[in-house]
Amino acid sequence: MTELQLLMYAAYAFLFVGTGYRAYRMAKMPVHLRWDLYPIPHEKGRGHYGGSYFEEVDWWTKPAEVSVQGELREMAKEIVFIQSMYHNNRRLWVFSFPFHFGLYLLVVFVLLIFLGAFLEVVGVPVSAEGNLLARSLYYVTIPLGLIGSALATLGALGLLVSRLTRVDLRRTSVRSDYFNLILLLAVFVSGLFAWGAEDVAYAQSRLFIARLISFQPAGPVSAAFATHLVLAALFMMYLPFTHMTHFVGKYFTYHKVRWEDSPNVKGSVLEKRINEALGYTVTWSAPHIKTGGTWAETATEVGTKNE
Repeated sequence: MTELQLLMYAAYAFLFVGTGYRAYRMAKMPVHLRWDLYPIPHEKGRGHYGGSYFEEVDWWTKPAEVSVQGELREMAKEIVFIQSMYHNNRRLWVFSFPFHFGLYLLVVFVLLIFLGAFLEVVGVPVSAEGNLLARSLYYVTIPLGLIGSALATLGALGLLVSRLTRVDLRRTSVRSDYFNLILLLAVFVSGLFAWGAEDVAYAQSRLFIARLISFQPAGPVSAAFATHLVLAALFMMYLPFTHMTHFVGKYFTYHKVRWEDSPNVKGSVLEKRINEALGYTVTWSAPHIKTGGTWAETATEVGTKNE
Protein backbone atom coordinates (compact mmCIF):
# COMPACT_ATOMS: atom_id res chain seq x y z
CA MET A 1 0.00 0.00 0.00
CA THR A 2 1.19 3.52 -0.74
CA GLU A 3 1.24 6.31 1.82
CA LEU A 4 -1.57 8.03 -0.08
CA GLN A 5 -3.78 4.95 0.15
CA LEU A 6 -3.12 4.59 3.88
CA LEU A 7 -4.05 8.25 4.33
CA MET A 8 -7.35 7.70 2.49
CA TYR A 9 -8.18 4.62 4.61
CA ALA A 10 -7.57 6.69 7.73
CA ALA A 11 -9.68 9.55 6.35
CA TYR A 12 -12.68 7.33 5.62
CA ALA A 13 -12.37 5.74 9.08
CA PHE A 14 -12.32 9.16 10.74
CA LEU A 15 -15.26 10.34 8.62
CA PHE A 16 -17.61 7.41 9.23
CA VAL A 17 -16.67 6.57 12.81
CA GLY A 18 -16.45 10.20 13.90
CA THR A 19 -19.71 11.23 12.25
CA GLY A 20 -21.44 8.10 13.57
CA TYR A 21 -20.25 8.94 17.08
CA ARG A 22 -21.57 12.50 16.76
CA ALA A 23 -24.94 11.12 15.66
CA TYR A 24 -24.93 8.72 18.62
CA ARG A 25 -24.21 11.56 21.04
CA MET A 26 -27.05 13.62 19.58
CA ALA A 27 -29.45 10.68 19.84
CA LYS A 28 -28.57 10.24 23.54
CA MET A 29 -29.17 13.87 24.46
CA PRO A 30 -31.96 14.63 26.97
CA VAL A 31 -35.49 15.11 25.72
CA HIS A 32 -36.09 18.57 24.34
CA LEU A 33 -38.27 21.24 25.93
CA ARG A 34 -41.80 20.18 25.05
CA TRP A 35 -42.87 23.20 23.03
CA ASP A 36 -44.25 21.74 19.82
CA LEU A 37 -43.62 24.09 16.91
CA TYR A 38 -46.49 24.14 14.45
CA PRO A 39 -47.14 23.67 11.59
CA ILE A 40 -45.99 20.05 11.72
CA PRO A 41 -45.94 18.61 8.17
CA HIS A 42 -46.64 15.01 9.20
CA GLU A 43 -50.09 16.02 10.47
CA LYS A 44 -52.23 14.39 7.80
CA GLY A 45 -54.80 16.84 6.45
CA ARG A 46 -53.86 19.49 9.00
CA GLY A 47 -50.24 20.38 8.35
CA HIS A 48 -51.04 23.09 5.81
CA TYR A 49 -52.83 25.25 8.38
CA GLY A 50 -50.88 24.30 11.51
CA GLY A 51 -53.45 21.93 12.96
CA SER A 52 -52.93 18.93 15.20
CA TYR A 53 -54.54 15.59 15.94
CA PHE A 54 -55.03 16.96 19.46
CA GLU A 55 -57.99 18.85 17.97
CA GLU A 56 -59.93 15.61 17.80
CA VAL A 57 -62.43 14.86 20.53
CA ASP A 58 -61.04 11.99 22.65
CA TRP A 59 -57.85 12.09 20.57
CA TRP A 60 -56.13 9.59 22.87
CA THR A 61 -58.55 6.87 21.80
CA LYS A 62 -57.71 7.25 18.10
CA PRO A 63 -54.49 6.50 16.21
CA ALA A 64 -52.66 9.56 14.92
CA GLU A 65 -52.63 9.74 11.12
CA VAL A 66 -49.16 10.55 9.83
CA SER A 67 -48.29 11.90 6.39
CA VAL A 68 -44.83 10.71 5.34
CA GLN A 69 -45.25 12.57 2.05
CA GLY A 70 -45.75 15.83 3.97
CA GLU A 71 -42.51 15.32 5.86
CA LEU A 72 -40.56 14.41 2.74
CA ARG A 73 -41.94 17.43 0.89
CA GLU A 74 -40.96 19.79 3.70
CA MET A 75 -37.53 18.17 4.12
CA ALA A 76 -36.84 18.50 0.39
CA LYS A 77 -37.65 22.22 0.49
CA GLU A 78 -35.22 22.75 3.36
CA ILE A 79 -32.43 20.38 2.36
CA VAL A 80 -32.36 21.09 -1.37
CA PHE A 81 -33.50 24.72 -1.52
CA ILE A 82 -32.69 25.93 2.04
CA GLN A 83 -36.07 27.66 2.18
CA SER A 84 -35.69 29.08 5.71
CA MET A 85 -32.58 31.01 4.68
CA TYR A 86 -34.27 32.09 1.44
CA HIS A 87 -37.10 33.72 3.41
CA ASN A 88 -34.99 35.13 6.25
CA ASN A 89 -31.58 35.99 4.77
CA ARG A 90 -31.81 36.25 1.00
CA ARG A 91 -28.38 37.88 0.62
CA LEU A 92 -26.65 34.94 2.26
CA TRP A 93 -28.85 32.39 0.46
CA VAL A 94 -27.51 33.61 -2.91
CA PHE A 95 -24.19 31.93 -2.05
CA SER A 96 -25.34 29.27 0.42
CA PHE A 97 -27.65 27.63 -2.12
CA PRO A 98 -25.01 26.98 -4.84
CA PHE A 99 -22.55 25.92 -2.14
CA HIS A 100 -24.87 23.27 -0.69
CA PHE A 101 -26.31 22.19 -4.03
CA GLY A 102 -22.78 21.78 -5.36
CA LEU A 103 -21.96 19.60 -2.35
CA TYR A 104 -24.98 17.41 -3.04
CA LEU A 105 -23.86 16.94 -6.64
CA LEU A 106 -20.36 16.08 -5.44
CA VAL A 107 -21.71 13.46 -3.01
CA VAL A 108 -23.54 11.80 -5.91
CA PHE A 109 -20.40 12.17 -8.02
CA VAL A 110 -18.26 10.38 -5.41
CA LEU A 111 -20.81 7.56 -5.16
CA LEU A 112 -20.71 7.15 -8.95
CA ILE A 113 -16.91 7.11 -8.88
CA PHE A 114 -17.05 4.28 -6.34
CA LEU A 115 -19.63 2.44 -8.44
CA GLY A 116 -17.45 2.85 -11.52
CA ALA A 117 -14.40 1.66 -9.57
CA PHE A 118 -16.32 -1.43 -8.47
CA LEU A 119 -17.19 -2.18 -12.09
CA GLU A 120 -13.52 -1.82 -12.99
CA VAL A 121 -12.61 -4.30 -10.25
CA VAL A 122 -15.06 -6.92 -11.57
CA GLY A 123 -13.82 -6.47 -15.11
CA VAL A 124 -16.31 -3.99 -16.59
CA PRO A 125 -14.32 -0.95 -17.79
CA VAL A 126 -16.13 2.38 -17.59
CA SER A 127 -15.68 4.13 -20.91
CA ALA A 128 -17.53 5.62 -23.86
CA GLU A 129 -17.28 2.24 -25.58
CA GLY A 130 -18.52 0.07 -22.71
CA ASN A 131 -21.94 -1.46 -22.10
CA LEU A 132 -25.00 0.66 -21.30
CA LEU A 133 -24.25 0.96 -17.57
CA ALA A 134 -20.57 1.72 -18.17
CA ARG A 135 -21.38 4.36 -20.80
CA SER A 136 -24.03 5.94 -18.59
CA LEU A 137 -21.59 6.22 -15.67
CA TYR A 138 -18.95 7.63 -17.97
CA TYR A 139 -21.15 10.39 -19.39
CA VAL A 140 -23.01 11.25 -16.16
CA THR A 141 -19.94 11.39 -13.91
CA ILE A 142 -18.12 14.07 -15.89
CA PRO A 143 -20.75 16.86 -15.72
CA LEU A 144 -21.64 16.00 -12.12
CA GLY A 145 -18.04 16.40 -10.97
CA LEU A 146 -17.46 19.56 -12.96
CA ILE A 147 -20.73 21.35 -12.19
CA GLY A 148 -20.68 20.27 -8.55
CA SER A 149 -17.14 21.54 -8.03
CA ALA A 150 -17.86 24.81 -9.85
CA LEU A 151 -21.04 25.53 -7.87
CA ALA A 152 -19.43 24.61 -4.54
CA THR A 153 -16.42 26.80 -5.35
CA LEU A 154 -18.62 29.76 -6.28
CA GLY A 155 -20.71 29.34 -3.15
CA ALA A 156 -17.77 28.91 -0.77
CA LEU A 157 -15.97 31.91 -2.23
CA GLY A 158 -19.12 34.03 -1.95
CA LEU A 159 -19.69 32.94 1.66
CA LEU A 160 -16.08 33.74 2.54
CA VAL A 161 -16.25 37.21 0.95
CA SER A 162 -19.59 37.83 2.68
CA ARG A 163 -18.10 37.00 6.07
CA LEU A 164 -15.16 39.29 5.38
CA THR A 165 -17.15 42.27 4.08
CA ARG A 166 -20.52 42.22 5.85
CA VAL A 167 -20.42 43.77 9.32
CA ASP A 168 -23.27 41.64 10.66
CA LEU A 169 -21.54 38.41 9.60
CA ARG A 170 -18.10 39.51 10.82
CA ARG A 171 -19.49 40.08 14.28
CA THR A 172 -20.83 36.54 14.50
CA SER A 173 -17.95 34.75 12.76
CA VAL A 174 -15.09 32.97 14.51
CA ARG A 175 -11.75 31.84 13.11
CA SER A 176 -12.96 28.32 12.41
CA ASP A 177 -15.68 29.71 10.10
CA TYR A 178 -13.04 31.26 7.87
CA PHE A 179 -10.74 28.24 8.12
CA ASN A 180 -13.55 25.84 7.13
CA LEU A 181 -14.38 27.83 4.00
CA ILE A 182 -10.71 28.21 3.01
CA LEU A 183 -10.11 24.46 3.45
CA LEU A 184 -13.21 23.63 1.39
CA LEU A 185 -12.13 26.07 -1.30
CA ALA A 186 -8.74 24.37 -1.43
CA VAL A 187 -10.42 20.98 -1.88
CA PHE A 188 -12.76 22.23 -4.64
CA VAL A 189 -10.15 24.24 -6.54
CA SER A 190 -7.54 21.46 -6.38
CA GLY A 191 -10.17 19.05 -7.71
CA LEU A 192 -10.97 21.33 -10.62
CA PHE A 193 -7.25 21.77 -11.35
CA ALA A 194 -6.63 18.01 -11.29
CA TRP A 195 -9.61 17.49 -13.59
CA GLY A 196 -8.44 20.12 -16.07
CA ALA A 197 -4.82 19.02 -15.97
CA GLU A 198 -5.16 15.37 -16.94
CA ASP A 199 -8.29 13.65 -15.58
CA VAL A 200 -11.16 15.09 -17.65
CA ALA A 201 -12.89 11.68 -17.80
CA TYR A 202 -12.09 10.88 -14.13
CA ALA A 203 -10.35 7.69 -15.23
CA GLN A 204 -7.49 8.30 -12.79
CA SER A 205 -9.98 8.79 -9.96
CA ARG A 206 -11.78 5.52 -10.73
CA LEU A 207 -8.52 3.62 -11.03
CA PHE A 208 -7.25 4.91 -7.68
CA ILE A 209 -10.51 4.03 -5.90
CA ALA A 210 -10.56 0.63 -7.63
CA ARG A 211 -7.13 -0.10 -6.16
CA LEU A 212 -8.33 1.25 -2.83
CA ILE A 213 -11.42 -0.98 -2.54
CA SER A 214 -9.54 -4.04 -3.85
CA PHE A 215 -6.66 -3.46 -1.40
CA GLN A 216 -4.10 -3.39 -4.17
CA PRO A 217 -1.15 -0.99 -4.37
CA ALA A 218 -1.97 2.07 -6.45
CA GLY A 219 0.34 3.12 -9.22
CA PRO A 220 1.92 6.56 -9.46
CA VAL A 221 -0.49 9.49 -9.63
CA SER A 222 -0.01 13.06 -10.79
CA ALA A 223 1.06 15.77 -8.37
CA ALA A 224 -2.22 17.63 -8.92
CA PHE A 225 -4.31 14.55 -8.16
CA ALA A 226 -2.21 13.67 -5.10
CA THR A 227 -2.57 17.22 -3.75
CA HIS A 228 -6.34 17.04 -4.17
CA LEU A 229 -6.52 13.68 -2.38
CA VAL A 230 -4.41 14.91 0.53
CA LEU A 231 -6.60 17.98 0.97
CA ALA A 232 -9.79 15.88 0.69
CA ALA A 233 -8.43 13.40 3.24
CA LEU A 234 -7.54 16.15 5.70
CA PHE A 235 -11.03 17.60 5.34
CA MET A 236 -12.71 14.22 5.97
CA MET A 237 -10.60 13.69 9.10
CA TYR A 238 -11.38 17.21 10.32
CA LEU A 239 -15.12 17.23 9.55
CA PRO A 240 -16.44 15.15 12.51
CA PHE A 241 -14.86 17.57 14.98
CA THR A 242 -16.61 20.66 13.59
CA HIS A 243 -20.07 22.20 13.54
CA MET A 244 -20.28 21.17 9.89
CA THR A 245 -21.81 17.93 11.17
CA HIS A 246 -25.04 19.93 11.30
CA PHE A 247 -26.08 17.81 8.32
CA VAL A 248 -26.54 15.02 10.91
CA GLY A 249 -28.07 17.34 13.48
CA LYS A 250 -30.81 18.44 11.09
CA TYR A 251 -32.56 15.10 11.50
CA PHE A 252 -32.76 15.54 15.27
CA THR A 253 -33.62 19.23 15.02
CA TYR A 254 -36.65 18.52 12.86
CA HIS A 255 -37.83 15.05 13.85
CA LYS A 256 -36.96 15.13 17.55
CA VAL A 257 -37.56 18.81 18.34
CA ARG A 258 -39.64 20.79 15.86
CA TRP A 259 -41.94 17.97 14.71
CA GLU A 260 -41.90 15.70 17.76
CA ASP A 261 -45.51 15.79 18.99
CA SER A 262 -45.87 12.35 20.59
CA PRO A 263 -48.24 12.48 23.58
CA ASN A 264 -46.76 12.03 27.04
CA VAL A 265 -48.85 9.16 28.37
CA LYS A 266 -48.41 7.29 31.63
CA GLY A 267 -45.86 4.49 31.48
CA SER A 268 -44.41 5.57 28.14
CA VAL A 269 -40.74 5.88 27.22
CA LEU A 270 -41.32 9.61 26.79
CA GLU A 271 -42.59 9.92 30.37
CA LYS A 272 -39.45 8.15 31.60
CA ARG A 273 -37.20 10.51 29.64
CA ILE A 274 -39.06 13.57 30.94
CA ASN A 275 -38.75 12.34 34.54
CA GLU A 276 -35.03 11.85 33.99
CA ALA A 277 -34.72 15.41 32.67
CA LEU A 278 -36.64 16.77 35.66
CA GLY A 279 -34.03 15.15 37.91
CA TYR A 280 -31.12 17.07 36.34
CA THR A 281 -29.44 19.73 38.47
CA VAL A 282 -29.89 23.38 37.50
CA THR A 283 -26.36 24.73 37.00
CA TRP A 284 -27.21 28.35 36.20
CA SER A 285 -29.22 31.06 37.89
CA ALA A 286 -31.47 34.00 37.03
CA PRO A 287 -33.81 36.31 38.96
CA HIS A 288 -36.51 33.63 38.75
CA ILE A 289 -34.23 30.55 38.85
CA LYS A 290 -31.97 29.34 41.66
CA THR A 291 -28.96 27.19 41.00
CA GLY A 292 -28.37 23.90 42.79
CA GLY A 293 -31.84 22.34 42.79
CA THR A 294 -33.39 19.94 40.31
CA TRP A 295 -35.59 21.03 37.44
CA ALA A 296 -38.57 19.42 39.16
CA GLU A 297 -37.95 21.52 42.28
CA THR A 298 -37.43 24.64 40.20
CA ALA A 299 -40.61 24.10 38.19
CA THR A 300 -42.62 23.44 41.35
CA GLU A 301 -41.21 26.51 43.07
CA VAL A 302 -41.87 28.78 40.08
CA GLY A 303 -45.35 27.35 39.68
CA THR A 304 -46.12 27.97 43.36
CA LYS A 305 -44.93 31.58 43.13
CA ASN A 306 -47.14 32.23 40.10
CA GLU A 307 -50.32 30.98 41.81
